[in-house]
Amino acid sequence: MAKKTFENALAKLEQITEELEAGELSLEKSLDKFNEGIALVQFCGSRLEEAKGRVELLLNKNGQLAGLPFTEENGGD
Repeated sequence: MAKKTFENALAKLEQITEELEAGELSLEKSLDKFNEGIALVQFCGSRLEEAKGRVELLLNKNGQLAGLPFTEENGGD
């Protein structure tokens, strides 16, 4: 199984949205898709927060662009 990436999760979320908007699924399948979509939104949100933290680490090093390891001590998860 391929590793889940932000891009794959976003593509799957778009697919689920289209399926739900089409309105052709049963109620049970719609609920299953909705739950899957919620999990994907949470995954994407966490990846975006991680990326935001990395950008902030780069930009806030004494006003200079400098990279720091992304660890719990300096704001990482």
